[in-house]
Amino acid sequence: MDVAALLEQARAAIAATANSADLDRIETEYLGRKGSVTALRRTLGSAAPEDRPRLGQAINDAAKQVEQWIAARKADLTAGEGAARLAAQTLDVTLPGAPLRLGRTHPLSATIQRVQQIMTGLGFEIHEFPDIEYFKYNFEALNYPEEHPAFDEQMSFFVKDTVDRCVMRTQTTAFQGRLLETHKPPFRFATIGRCYRYEAVDATHGHTFHQVDGFAVGEGISMADLRGTLQAFVDQMFGSDTIVRFRPDFFPFVEPGAEISISWPIDGKPRWLELGGAGLVHPNILEAYGIDSERYTGFAFGLGLERMPMIQYGIPDLRLLWENDLRFLEQF
Repeated sequence: MDVAALLEQARAAIAATANSADLDRIETEYLGRKGSVTALRRTLGSAAPEDRPRLGQAINDAAKQVEQWIAARKADLTAGEGAARLAAQTLDVTLPGAPLRLGRTHPLSATIQRVQQIMTGLGFEIHEFPDIEYFKYNFEALNYPEEHPAFDEQMSFFVKDTVDRCVMRTQTTAFQGRLLETHKPPFRFATIGRCYRYEAVDATHGHTFHQVDGFAVGEGISMADLRGTLQAFVDQMFGSDTIVRFRPDFFPFVEPGAEISISWPIDGKPRWLELGGAGLVHPNILEAYGIDSERYTGFAFGLGLERMPMIQYGIPDLRLLWENDLRFLEQF
């Protein structure tokens, strides 16, 4: 094939290309290592010596001409493809926008925030502590006798490979020992956090749950102060017509101890729902931290948080609060 024929063939092929991929193929076909222009250059060795300069220059000029045609065609194709892409992606700004789904506060988070507000309003200072707790704070500092069933490993998640025995906190009451090491009465402290217990999960129990603990020590504190504090808490949380019931119960860290329940009407009939335990701080705990139990007394209480939204919203199963099912959460 001579140079003129090659140019005519290349011009026609380049003009007929419909997209960039075809043009790339044409470029390789003519200008690549095994392309037509390269093949012409290899024929120079068989030409007469006096003709080689002229033929070489003609082949170089042909290669430049093909390159120019390809560049021009590539610019045209790119502009056309860009315009087509732009047309396909054009946004009609006059159309109404897609509605944005607004997030809502999780009912459990809303309960925690409300409890914090109430406890702060009652004069309690809020503290936070780790979920992994030393055994001594979770049990020993709370006056648990060695034979207490809570020491059974089946009720606690123990953490391996630690220098000191550690457990996943079974109760937020564990914060008492930490605070008694660094504070002297009078004081009012509270904490809110997760607790973990190895037990069967059902509609009213979970292996992971939240508690709020209140702890106050000062001169002359009595059960009347405890009852008044809890009644004030319940009034703000559930309404002023809610009744608080105290029934004797045993907890190692209080003496006397009481089970706290509130009135909870279901189907028009009053029922009692247990919220937690409470009582006066056991003298053994105060004395263990150098506090004169003859001069100072105190009260402590621990309430389950998950049961509060269950009461407020009529939630029948505690597990619904943890499953993150939007069909359930969108109701709040």
